[in-house]
Amino acid sequence: MIRCTLLILTLILASCAPIRAEQQRITNSLTALEEKAGWVLLWDGETTEGWRSAKAEGFPAKGWEIKDGVLSVLSSGGAESRNGGDIITTKEYSNFELTVDFRISHGANSGIKYFVDPELLKGEGSAIGLEFQILDDEVHPDAKKGTAGNRTVGSLYDLIPAVNLSDPNTRQKLVHPPGSWNTAKIVVRGNEVEHWLNGIKVVEYNRGTEVFAALVARSKYAKWPNFGRWEKGPILLQDHGDLVSFRNIKIRDLTPEAGVK
Repeated sequence: MIRCTLLILTLILASCAPIRAEQQRITNSLTALEEKAGWVLLWDGETTEGWRSAKAEGFPAKGWEIKDGVLSVLSSGGAESRNGGDIITTKEYSNFELTVDFRISHGANSGIKYFVDPELLKGEGSAIGLEFQILDDEVHPDAKKGTAGNRTVGSLYDLIPAVNLSDPNTRQKLVHPPGSWNTAKIVVRGNEVEHWLNGIKVVEYNRGTEVFAALVARSKYAKWPNFGRWEKGPILLQDHGDLVSFRNIKIRDLTPEAGVK
């Protein structure tokens, strides 16, 4: 009986090994279907290629870490862009679908920004752009600031709160706790923009409307002319002084000439 049990356990473990290998292969890589659909990796999982400081030419010499296929901004006491600083892609994007896995630490704050203009703010603070908020809503005080929850995770920061738009019966978001991985998705087709969090649409807006202009006018971005309406810009990962990790950073071009539907 004992020999039979050991044999069964050995067979189970042996069958799981290829699955674990496949899971490892998938991290920071593209499947054949993704490649066919036009996806490309924004981060290769090993180097800083394709990324630089938002306020300097090279990649930050401190404050960021690459380890075991994970890109992390390190903790520095919660100060915004005071350690390594934000990082941005070396390329600019206009119409795109972006996905990023992120994992926050307890009480953390960060963000994924797009249509960034790194020339607008050269002093202290984060570079200026539209932001998919990353936050520990349960602990970080920013979750209770702003208007109607527009600084909570998944929100268009300081402009539009994230709520469940995929299920008409609830406004509840699906958020995995600190220490677990979540997936952000940002879709831009011209002026139409969507935020998705763990497979659920949580924000949708048109950045060319008067409604959007009115939201900007009563936000912290009011002083930046034409904010959020720039034609293109790099993608940014924010250093807000807290430990936050990223992986599986992928993008595909949605411009009409790219032929993606």
